[in-house]
Amino acid sequence: MSHDSHSAPALFTQVDITAGAQLTRPRDSQDSAEEQVGLLRSILAAQDRQNEILEELVNQLGAAQRQRSAELGQWKQANPELARGCRLAAEALSQVQVEFLNTMTREINENVDALMEGEFMLNEFVDRFGPRLAHLNGVLQILAQLSSTPNPANT
Repeated sequence: MSHDSHSAPALFTQVDITAGAQLTRPRDSQDSAEEQVGLLRSILAAQDRQNEILEELVNQLGAAQRQRSAELGQWKQANPELARGCRLAAEALSQVQVEFLNTMTREINENVDALMEGEFMLNEFVDRFGPRLAHLNGVLQILAQLSSTPNPANT
């Protein structure tokens, strides 16, 4: 096998690194520096604008959150018995959730090989536990939000 050295492009090139070689004129470097300063000022202005927009966004989201919190507080004051009932229900349902999670994890640990090997078993498991867990978590979240928070002075 012979290699034709003229058909292959060169893998290495030579670079002149001699000291004292000046590639740009001083006037060009001054223009370049002014251009860089201008670009940096443009970047700074854009960042300042982004910061203003982010502050507006935080204020909007904060205002909406404060409004929801105030409305929820008003609801709790208007319905103190129901808020206490929601707290008790959330505490009871959290115990149910713990038992459900114990059952689910026991089922996983006992059937890990079958779940990994068979798509049917995995689908059955997800169908059996998935919707209940999702709904249980949703109900708990709602009850927790509507429940009255215990007064630290009373506890």
